[in-house]
Amino acid sequence: MAILKKLFYLSLTLLLVLLLLAGCGPKTLAPEAGVPKTKITDLAGRTVEVPIPAKRVVAIGPGALRLVCYVNGAGKVVGVENLEKQKSAARPYILAHPELQDQPVIGQGGPDSTPDAEKLISVQPDVIFVAYLVDRSRADELQARTKIPVVVLSYGQLATFDEDVYESLQLIGRITGNEGRAGEVVKFLKDCQQDLKGRTKNIPTDKKPRVYVGALGMKGAHGIESTQAGYPPFSAVNARNVVDETGKTGSVMIDKEKLLAWDPDIIFIDEGGLNLVREDYRKNPQFYHSLTACRQGRVYGQIPYNNYTTNIDTALADAYYAGKVIFPESFRDIDPAQKADAIYQFLLGRPLYAQVAGAYGGFKKLDLLKP
Repeated sequence: MAILKKLFYLSLTLLLVLLLLAGCGPKTLAPEAGVPKTKITDLAGRTVEVPIPAKRVVAIGPGALRLVCYVNGAGKVVGVENLEKQKSAARPYILAHPELQDQPVIGQGGPDSTPDAEKLISVQPDVIFVAYLVDRSRADELQARTKIPVVVLSYGQLATFDEDVYESLQLIGRITGNEGRAGEVVKFLKDCQQDLKGRTKNIPTDKKPRVYVGALGMKGAHGIESTQAGYPPFSAVNARNVVDETGKTGSVMIDKEKLLAWDPDIIFIDEGGLNLVREDYRKNPQFYHSLTACRQGRVYGQIPYNNYTTNIDTALADAYYAGKVIFPESFRDIDPAQKADAIYQFLLGRPLYAQVAGAYGGFKKLDLLKP
């Protein structure tokens, strides 16, 4: 009997020790009982089983966190990339949700970064949303390493008005339980596209001013030679972009002589490269004086909208401003600053134009002589 008693107390002691050791170890969140799971198809064509609604999420890669914020998912984010803690004026979603910068770091971030599996695991999200950083096989690999559902998003080819963006927003909404909000955002974007196109659809090409945008950022700041064929704010309002005459698409670096030959009626300058244009003006004023738009004071500022891919909100605001400048009669009811605030308010919950304009200059006519 005495031996049995000793064995009992020894077993009890060992059990208590094990319980204490378990309490000192790393905390883990047990899966919540009863949370339904469903299979979804992500933008890489992968079938992924996810909890619905996910309560803890992370978003990695260019633009992923922005889309989560548009769908009112910022409150569910439990970690951010280190990149998101820097230069917030370039990304209005961080201006709208500064609390995100207090979240734990889950990786370095950046368009060429590699997801950090250990840091992702450490914040224990229900779902990892990712854009650009992974293809189908690498998404499967990350999911296998973390044991966390990985859902691939996409901005597609057009970014501002692209079916991949709409599908990504609806996917985030479904997974986070914000389907209604996702539907509202998609409708808002489509309504803006229809409004912008509709205002100018009946203007004949020969009645449209010839326009150019320079100093566009392309892996860094550039001068007036950096431009874009199919520049989205111009395309959105059916503008006559002289660069489209090249037959090219996307970013283009032109020779300055080509700009003289085009001699556009109106020039827009991306304010991300405005200082470089002013510096060039001081060195070579004759070149600028040879341009009709400069002589006639028809040079205007545009807010840069590409930072960690497309800030759709700012791109929309730029489109309305471009429309106002190029087609004043068709946009006579639009106050560009007020319209920008309405766009930021709807997509991000705060009027942000003053903050963004304060960082870059905002919508205004430019005097290249003035700093």
